[in-house]
Amino acid sequence: MEYSGDKFDVIVVGAGIMGSCTAYQIAKRGLKVLLLEQFDFLHHRGSSHGESRTIRLTYPEDYYSDMVIESSRLWEEAESEIGYQVYFKTPHFDMGLPENKSLRSVIASCQLNSIPHRILDHQQVSEQFAGRFKLPENWVGLYTELGGVIKPTKAVSMFQTLAFQRGAVLRDNKEVKEIKRDEEKAGIWVCTSNGERFWGRKCVVTAGAWMQKLLKTVSGLVLPIQPLHTTVCYWKINEGYEAEFLIDSGFPTFASYSEPYIYGTPSLEFPGLIKIGVHGGYPCDPDRRTWVPTLLGNPVTQWIEERFSGRIDSGGPVTTESCMYSMTPDGDYVIDFLGREFGKDVVIAGGFSGHGFKMGPVVGRIVADLVLNGETIGVELKHFRLGRFEEDPKGTVKEFEDQVSCHLHNQ
Repeated sequence: MEYSGDKFDVIVVGAGIMGSCTAYQIAKRGLKVLLLEQFDFLHHRGSSHGESRTIRLTYPEDYYSDMVIESSRLWEEAESEIGYQVYFKTPHFDMGLPENKSLRSVIASCQLNSIPHRILDHQQVSEQFAGRFKLPENWVGLYTELGGVIKPTKAVSMFQTLAFQRGAVLRDNKEVKEIKRDEEKAGIWVCTSNGERFWGRKCVVTAGAWMQKLLKTVSGLVLPIQPLHTTVCYWKINEGYEAEFLIDSGFPTFASYSEPYIYGTPSLEFPGLIKIGVHGGYPCDPDRRTWVPTLLGNPVTQWIEERFSGRIDSGGPVTTESCMYSMTPDGDYVIDFLGREFGKDVVIAGGFSGHGFKMGPVVGRIVADLVLNGETIGVELKHFRLGRFEEDPKGTVKEFEDQVSCHLHNQ
């Protein structure tokens, strides 16, 4: 293999939202960083493309809310640097039966973290949203101010541009096949399928749905991250109601803690359409996906009919997009040193389990801290340790299994 020129402080493998944010954070600190992507930049094969992702504070796990608050601030900082908007703010609304374990944990987390919130009965929900949401009499709603929609492809492009402006080197169509220690002078060699070799003092792996495959190849580690094929669905708003569901009309991002777990965003990316999807998908090989849309079935149709009082056409989605989750058994991230022969010279960040995109800026900051300083501040990383799966293959055991277990649909 030929050595491909420059030496770098850090090589980042994978240029989705996490890798792009990490490259930006490292370049921002004045260090020389190389960002490698196995496909074209801004490709649609992974998890960091498309037209919308939600941002919300409401998590059953109380350790995510501070991360969201920091990430929200970092999104705005990046927007101010680049000069355009990728983060569109609107409130967030959760709903479900009051005895639902996940929803109860969400409310408890709001209380523990002093997050401003309101718990609404079905009548108050109708008044709050001028009849746009209709809840069963025995359901409750949870209203919080911090919500919004992020434009994924535009956001990844923004962080790549900001990294480039700060001196980062960006290279796409570089499939990494080997990561190994430089035994002679320390550091890490990163080798690609076309025979190129790059040297860095440190390395970061943010390979998304390819994380398990790549880590098994380069280190023998079998990380329990399961790629899931998921389908994003857009539904037609019935004529005359289009303005009611616009983000400019204050319509919120939303989540329904029911079976299945349903989420959605205001009408923003496609005129007259609203995004309503199911959290989950079916196991896949990221290199051999069928790309066939997941059939959502009757529960979603019925949910739309009942919650929107005929304002949304529930006959079926009018357009769909394919995406992938990278699921861990417990739904928590993996952010840690790879260890083994690599020690602290390789940091991995993956398994974002369908709720990571909003966290891109803060994960980038955390990973940059780890790779450059060996530690981070402001975030407790014990929940994201690699070693938790050695202690228990299921990872962190949670009381609200109804949300964690909903991600594996063999549809």
